[in-house]
Amino acid sequence: MKRKLISLLAIFISICSYAQKDVTTFLGIPVDGTKASMRQKLISKGFIPKKVDDTEHFEGEFNGTKVNIFIATNNNKVYRIMVCDAIPQDETNIRIRFNRLISQFENNKRYLEVENKTIPEKEDISYEMKIHNKNYEAIFYQTPDMGKVDSVAIQTQLREQILEKFTPEQLEDPSMEEEVKKEFQAASTRIGMDLISKKPVWFKISENFGQYYIAIFYDNEYNHANGEDL
Repeated sequence: MKRKLISLLAIFISICSYAQKDVTTFLGIPVDGTKASMRQKLISKGFIPKKVDDTEHFEGEFNGTKVNIFIATNNNKVYRIMVCDAIPQDETNIRIRFNRLISQFENNKRYLEVENKTIPEKEDISYEMKIHNKNYEAIFYQTPDMGKVDSVAIQTQLREQILEKFTPEQLEDPSMEEEVKKEFQAASTRIGMDLISKKPVWFKISENFGQYYIAIFYDNEYNHANGEDL
């Protein structure tokens, strides 16, 4: 039975070898490391650093749109790249832009599709945001990079979860084989979903004095603050 369990672990690792440090990327740049390092990488991509009231951002073009890019850190580790439209738009055009972005992400194989709703043509965005406090948001997840493998960490997590459910004696009991297989599959799914959830890319509509813009967030949940400084 132990040999069978090890074989199942090997199969899972070969098929679902998601690395624990397989982080979100922006234009191929890992959303990770220090702010100084990220700054240089953005400059190398052609973005121009600017400062307004001691806050630095980077100007350039992204996905055919003029944007301002901001770096967010936690304990000097980059956890977010925020890409904001540099030129605000009216309600009609922001609806078109929002719906087009959803379509672009859904048709990009590098992203896992999540159920996101486009904005109906007749919907009053201004009214919904001001009166009903409606948020226009959409979220996607970057697919795992199969070339980055941390099989030891995956195997350790699987073993820990299996051993939380079964005793060594139960793992050796042939009558428990089917139950162990089911739990193994459930644990594999949980670990896989957890790893995928660390690579979100989401965007929303923001309003400023009757004009609208979209902000896209490339997040690395590994570096996000989780209350460790409290």
